[in-house]
Amino acid sequence: MDEAQQHVGDAHAPREIARLVEGLGVSKARTDAVTLVVLAVLAGAFISLGALFFTVVVTGASLGFGVNRLLGGVSFCLGLVLVVVAGAELFTGNNLLAMAWASRLIGTRDVLRNWLLVYFGNVIGCLATVLLVAWADIASLGDGSVGETAIQIARTKAGLPLGEAFARGVLCNALVCLGVWLAMGGRSVTDRILAVLFPITAFVVMGFEHSIANWFFLPFGVVLDRQATVSVVGAARNLATVTAGNVVGGTLLVAGVYWVAYLRAERK
Repeated sequence: MDEAQQHVGDAHAPREIARLVEGLGVSKARTDAVTLVVLAVLAGAFISLGALFFTVVVTGASLGFGVNRLLGGVSFCLGLVLVVVAGAELFTGNNLLAMAWASRLIGTRDVLRNWLLVYFGNVIGCLATVLLVAWADIASLGDGSVGETAIQIARTKAGLPLGEAFARGVLCNALVCLGVWLAMGGRSVTDRILAVLFPITAFVVMGFEHSIANWFFLPFGVVLDRQATVSVVGAARNLATVTAGNVVGGTLLVAGVYWVAYLRAERK
């Protein structure tokens, strides 16, 4: 069926999604700094709430490794659902700006400006959520088992070898950007939620690494860890390495591939 003949209730075709993502990239690149940072702080908070939801759900779960992870993954989706539906600026999803850059609609400075402002806002949102969650003493739930789970998550992430952390970051943001890509294809709130559900659940279940989520998981674990078993140096290495992996996964494996497939010929 020709794209122009599709029923208005149908999802956008992949080529049309590519054009929408490209146009959105131009819009994001031109957004003023205050708006970007405010929406980025929201995104950091949203992702942190998803991460906390995951932590509580997997604590004490006894349904078996795969099922426990599945339930946790579905819970974590709260974060990206809020970003996509409520509206916020997330660094990992904004790696899709690379499509507008490849089409020469925006420059390198525009992309870096957006990424730096959004990353900064995301981090502020995550750290503010860590403080609120610590103040609320959510770690005491389940007779303190939620806090123990949070520390274990942080300890595991901080101990990841650099190569594994980078590869998991690449794989993670390929799925995150695919989730955003699919959501752009939807025409309703229900479409967008369902589009996000499977890719995000999958990356959590498979243990991939999301840099912004880790800005909640790692600081939260460090704050709770009175025995100092979470390596602060390891946490910093994880954040830097996973961020680099996320950029590669989002820009090359999703934005780059789809630009070559659908927009390259149009932008010659």
